[in-house]
Amino acid sequence: MSDTTVDAAADIEAIKHLKARYYRCMDTKQWDGWRQVFAEDGSIDCTEEAPQNGIIVGREECIAFVSGQLEGVTTCHHGHMPEIELTSDTTATGIWAMEDHLWVPEGHPLGFRHLHGYGHYHETYEKVGTENSGSAWYIKTLKLTRLRIDVEMT
Repeated sequence: MSDTTVDAAADIEAIKHLKARYYRCMDTKQWDGWRQVFAEDGSIDCTEEAPQNGIIVGREECIAFVSGQLEGVTTCHHGHMPEIELTSDTTATGIWAMEDHLWVPEGHPLGFRHLHGYGHYHETYEKVGTENSGSAWYIKTLKLTRLRIDVEMT
């Protein structure tokens, strides 16, 4: 294997680990860990699922939005079958099939009791760092598209 092939394989594996950390930290409400997942100017596009929420831009804004929505909610997210393409030495795209469950406490503003969703995450990634300090991959943009949502209302 050439060094380029090894580097590409290592980058793709690093992006898989990044997404695994995204799911784990969100489900366990470890928002400091989730902070290490997004680029400083990262964004979450909610326009398809909840147009009123628009596109949230900025790491801190993304964390504040999602942590606020999920306060008191038990969640379980699974990502499957990643399609990751390196587009340069420092950029990549990815599509992940996903499935999620949200169990919502009585009286929560989300207004439903349980959600079981299916869809895809469409993402871009960026590799940030220097030769001296090392580098890491971050989610630059994230858009969740849904194929199906089964909802149990309160």
